[in-house]
Amino acid sequence: MVVEIVLLGEVTVRVDGRRVDLGPARQRCVLAALAVDAGRLVPADRLVERVWGADTPRRGRAVLHSYISRLRMAFAGALEVVHRSDGYMLVAPQADQPVDLLRFRALRGQARHADDDTRRVALLSDALALWRGEPLMGVSGQWVDSERDQWQQEREAAEQDLTEVQLRLGHGEDLTTQLSVQTARHPLDERAAGQYMLALHRAGRTADALACYRQLRERLVEELGTDPGPALQELHQRILDTDPTLTPSPAVRGDAKTDTRVPLQLPAPPRWFTGRGTELARLDEALTAEPDDRPSGSPAAGTVVISALGGAGGIGKTWLALAWAHQHTDRFPDGQLFVDLHGFSPTEEPMASAVAVRGFLDALGVDPGRIPTDLDAQAALYRSLVADRRMLVVLDNAATAEQVVPLLPGSPSCTVLVTGRTRLASLIDRHGARQLQLDVLTHDEARALLAARLGADRVAAEPAAVEELVALCGGYPLALSITARDAATRPDVPLAEVAAELRELGLEMLDHDTDPAASLPAVLSWSLRRLTDEHRTVFALLGIAPGPDTTLPAVTALTNLPPARARKALSALGEASLLERRPGGRYAMHDLIRAYAATTAHDLPDDVRETALVRVMDFHLHTAHTANDLLAPARALVQPDPPAPGVHPHPLSDAAAALAWLDAEHATLLATQRAAVALGCHHVVWHLAQALDTFHFRRGHQHDMLTAWRAALDAAAHLPDPATRSRAHRILGNACARLGLHEEAIGHLDRALDLAVRHDDPTEQAHTHRALAYAWVRRGDDRRALGHARHALDLYRTVDLPVREAEALNAVGWCAARLGDFDTARDHCDAALTLHGHHHNLEGEATTLDSLAFIAHRTGDHQQAIDHYHQARALRRTLGDAYEAADTLDSIGHPHAALGQHERARQVWQEALELYREQGRDDDAERVQRQLDDLDDRHDGDQPAPSAETAK
Repeated sequence: MVVEIVLLGEVTVRVDGRRVDLGPARQRCVLAALAVDAGRLVPADRLVERVWGADTPRRGRAVLHSYISRLRMAFAGALEVVHRSDGYMLVAPQADQPVDLLRFRALRGQARHADDDTRRVALLSDALALWRGEPLMGVSGQWVDSERDQWQQEREAAEQDLTEVQLRLGHGEDLTTQLSVQTARHPLDERAAGQYMLALHRAGRTADALACYRQLRERLVEELGTDPGPALQELHQRILDTDPTLTPSPAVRGDAKTDTRVPLQLPAPPRWFTGRGTELARLDEALTAEPDDRPSGSPAAGTVVISALGGAGGIGKTWLALAWAHQHTDRFPDGQLFVDLHGFSPTEEPMASAVAVRGFLDALGVDPGRIPTDLDAQAALYRSLVADRRMLVVLDNAATAEQVVPLLPGSPSCTVLVTGRTRLASLIDRHGARQLQLDVLTHDEARALLAARLGADRVAAEPAAVEELVALCGGYPLALSITARDAATRPDVPLAEVAAELRELGLEMLDHDTDPAASLPAVLSWSLRRLTDEHRTVFALLGIAPGPDTTLPAVTALTNLPPARARKALSALGEASLLERRPGGRYAMHDLIRAYAATTAHDLPDDVRETALVRVMDFHLHTAHTANDLLAPARALVQPDPPAPGVHPHPLSDAAAALAWLDAEHATLLATQRAAVALGCHHVVWHLAQALDTFHFRRGHQHDMLTAWRAALDAAAHLPDPATRSRAHRILGNACARLGLHEEAIGHLDRALDLAVRHDDPTEQAHTHRALAYAWVRRGDDRRALGHARHALDLYRTVDLPVREAEALNAVGWCAARLGDFDTARDHCDAALTLHGHHHNLEGEATTLDSLAFIAHRTGDHQQAIDHYHQARALRRTLGDAYEAADTLDSIGHPHAALGQHERARQVWQEALELYREQGRDDDAERVQRQLDDLDDRHDGDQPAPSAETAK
């Protein structure tokens, strides 16, 4: 069986010449993402990133698995996708490489190692023949665009390799046409220009060759401010001299005398280095390939592949660079150069490039008397000395790209590692650097670091304490090292005590008065020095802003900056590795960086901090109110005071946008309420609980609702309007009822009713009677519940609230149905459904349809029950009401079972079970699991009442 996977053209798979149907574009992209690493395990997260990038769906892994399952079926055994260790690997049964891209790269590698030029021509020609047009045709995305550009560069480099060999074999005139096209496409490419000049000279067009050089030199001076490199200058001179032996030659070395010493400047390997397997593998991929096989940028003469290791201070950049370097010293027989550029240090200014270059020239053995005084000349001499040498250059702790550029070799035989806290974007854009942004250690890596420092026995003896230390340090390498050092100096102190100290002291325990490099706050402080005052202020305010992450609109409110300046500040903090931008336009700090930011906020005036918090709380509060109005337009809320001047709520277009915003901001909104409690902003506490009520109800966040309204009840004691206390007791009682806290529920509701009667508030009395009806249903007293429902109905009619009247009609119908009075129940629910429909209250329609379905089921009309339940389910999906949707699914199963439709009952109960588990409703989940277990032999009996009624 012959399998062929085409990536260098339209993405296709052929088995024995027959084309395989690969499905939609996204599925073909999954294949491409696997095929580029065929035979190697690709982590699932990396596949998801390749296929979707920033547009990853909510269940990206599940969708990925679905696509892979379909590909397996399409391959029909010709190819296998193996799943192991949280990743996937594409495997072909044949011995030959089936992926054209990988065959192309292998042929280029073979050409480089071939013994003669004739063989090289054949291999490179075979490699280029694999190209069938633009690579990755038929798929799209950020990763695809990036890979496509890189592969095109590889193709052009292979074409130049082939041309160079052909020139060595004596070709010339036959190459001028293709080289003319290539130089026109890349007018600043010195290698292509040199080949074109030589081909023209051999074709008898020496004047054109010299004109080509003049044009290139003028462009380089005008656009880059530099002359052609030494190799091209020498070729130009040899053409002028009509050198009869003229052939393509390697880059010309400088003529400075050297003792050809081999510098070995790497510091000792880090003793406690652990983990970082993924990052080491990525460095292997980027840096250990031979120059002609490198997948990023296909470096030619005068270019270099760099891996810029980014990350915050103390994240482990230097350790990783040194660990990798010492693992691969055999690959660099001509030596290793190392310099600490002091980009971020406690006392020193960043090292000047001239100082670093001079140090490299000294290490390479250059006679001091022959070293030029000009930096550009020194850099040129340095590049000449390392040209074609297999060397590693480690540029540690870089401040800026400008500091680094003079230290970059001009030869692809050299490998460069750059570490720095800033992202050094121009190295990526102009020099083909690969960015490797370091994150914190994984849980297992953090534990391994502690074991390495403290000993496996001590770590194993206190697993709970070790878990807490790992959690408190958040995987931050420097924090773990400081903690481990402290524990190692006190071997008799239990780790539980060390954890307790760290929990209590936080950053204070990670500080060090005499050794700044061993102090996390000090190391982080060095990152602030290059920031403007405004950016440092934004950093400080982000440290005290509520929530685990934030967005640009929220930061605009927090800082009172225009959006453009706020965005610039966030970008600067991200560039300094103090802030991480995440999908969805969200920004987050590591917990320890955030704690440090909070300490810097203490240096701000009190009024600045408080004003910033009030502004961001207003932003979240008023946006949440807008969201609630969109979700439940029939439920008018008490409006909060206007926001602070200049604060603009986030615009939300419709209910779907409102629900998405609330989902994304839920943790931040809860944190905002806690911050309001701490500041004594009682109105914010109460209004936020109110604004989140519908969302909490529909999403099933019952415990969050309980917490929010307990805080709101405390806040209500400080508010002048007595209705706030009555409402807080009522909704808190309703939340308690939903969670089965019956005594507390009835207590709060009785208190709410007493306050409403005392203040002669019939509307609040009606709301509370309906809440009491729900609470007594939950407690099992349907007759008492019916009495409260009738009271609510009478009061709603008195105060002329038709939507609420419809809800009370349904409540009466529901309670009557539970008591067996189905005629009364049906009459009230039919009236409720009509009234809800008239007022377009979808939530009320769904609840009433649930009640009518229950009545139909209990009176033997099981098909009618199923129809009503499905209508209710559809409405709840539209509303995003996952909580009630789970109850409806549970209910649907009973009439299906009554009709003998056991498989349909099993399907809906299984779906209900999954929702109950997601919502943490363990009792409901256990009940449904019993229904599933007993499905085949159970008889249809009384079904549990859906929690269809609530009081808001």
